Amino acid sequence: MNLKAISEVLSAVRDYLFPYEKISKRFLKINSENDLLTFIKEKSAFVTQSTLYGYLKTRMGLKQYMMFTDDVFVQSVNKSKWNIFSEAVADLTFFSISFFKKKYNIESLDPTQIYENILNNEIQNGLPKDICEKYKIKFKEKLKNFNIEEYSNNSPFLNSCNALFHWAPIADELKELDKEIVINSIKNKWMLVVADLEKITVNLK
Repeated sequence: MNLKAISEVLSAVRDYLFPYEKISKRFLKINSENDLLTFIKEKSAFVTQSTLYGYLKTRMGLKQYMMFTDDVFVQSVNKSKWNIFSEAVADLTFFSISFFKKKYNIESLDPTQIYENILNNEIQNGLPKDICEKYKIKFKEKLKNFNIEEYSNNSPFLNSCNALFHWAPIADELKELDKEIVINSIKNKWMLVVADLEKITVNLK
């Protein structure tokens, strides 16, 4: 397989994780709850895709295209992406609501409704129902300790950072060597999302 063919396969692998047409779209405003749901979904998918794919690509190199012909490995990647994505959506939902309260004094948003709507909509895109229901329960448990005033200031993306490290389909002995790099990679992606959110015009009623 020549380099061009390998490049095409790797590109297809990246797009396979979350084949959203607007995954890298630039958000300029959030004027409705639907806008917010789209922002949370797209940015969570972006963080999940870029960090999981980046880790796989770094660890496997050109062997990656061969791994994606292995059904067992593909199933592992699918399981990984949906678990990481579900944690990422939870983190960004809580962060957004806390951020909007602090910056705009918005208190009318229902975190459970936002979270469950996003996950329910992803079932048609391949999110397994058992994973969906598992994370709905986890979200409600987290909500019991959610402090709207403080959440955005206190390691708001810790759960999704840990999820990437835990769920990435890489041998445990290798992950231990990579832990700091893996955690920092997803933290850096979240910093980009936060920077975007700080620039967006918000006019939620």
